[in-house]
Amino acid sequence: MVSAAKEFSLYIEGLTVSFDGFKAVDDINLYVDKGELRVIIGPNGAGKTTLLDLICGRTKSTAGSIRFLDTELTKKSEHEIVRAGVGRKFQTPSIFETLTVFENLEISFPRGRGVFGAIAFKRTDDVIERVHRVAEEIFLSDRLNDSAELLSHGQKQWLEIGMLLMQEPQLLMLDEPVAGMSVAERQQTALLLRKIAQGRSTIVIEHDMEFVATIADKVTVLHQGKVLAEGRMDAVQNNPKVIEVYLGH
Repeated sequence: MVSAAKEFSLYIEGLTVSFDGFKAVDDINLYVDKGELRVIIGPNGAGKTTLLDLICGRTKSTAGSIRFLDTELTKKSEHEIVRAGVGRKFQTPSIFETLTVFENLEISFPRGRGVFGAIAFKRTDDVIERVHRVAEEIFLSDRLNDSAELLSHGQKQWLEIGMLLMQEPQLLMLDEPVAGMSVAERQQTALLLRKIAQGRSTIVIEHDMEFVATIADKVTVLHQGKVLAEGRMDAVQNNPKVIEVYLGH
């Protein structure tokens, strides 16, 4: 085990969750630094998405600790975890297709969320400034007035990432962000993720090994709910255990 050290922004130890006796996540230790882009890989059923569910509070752990910026997350609700600075993107884009790109970003501004926030919300200069800044970051500056339903699949993925960036999370978690994207969109997404990882912790689940090699600072391999291997991509790719249970297939 690693002692609670200040250099880690995300500090997970002994994390376990059981479903009817089956351990989907089994005694996982994971430490992610600020500014690090960590990619989690592994075969289907390895526990990758369940791990993100545990961090964001969607699933409650059976045992273990999740500390983020010195805040214990395991006892907090999902909305409290969001307020603590954790943002999560799921595999399928979750955007408001009948609204414009601008409006999608605008309603994601922290004080515009919730019933009372929406009622009292006003389009102030700081909101407009952040919308334009984020839109430029996600390559959608020229689409701000377009309905979100007109965007390509890849652009919808970028828009949802932008909606998370509007909240300025300090931990960003993305589940298969380039699934279904064109080659050009994948290349742009790699640039986007490298940029947004600066100054915040970022965790990405991905199966595309070429994409993983492009973006990852460090790779964690899960298998049957446990950490099988961890390290730089070149070391992981040459690990006999990883080749046997994942890459070899």
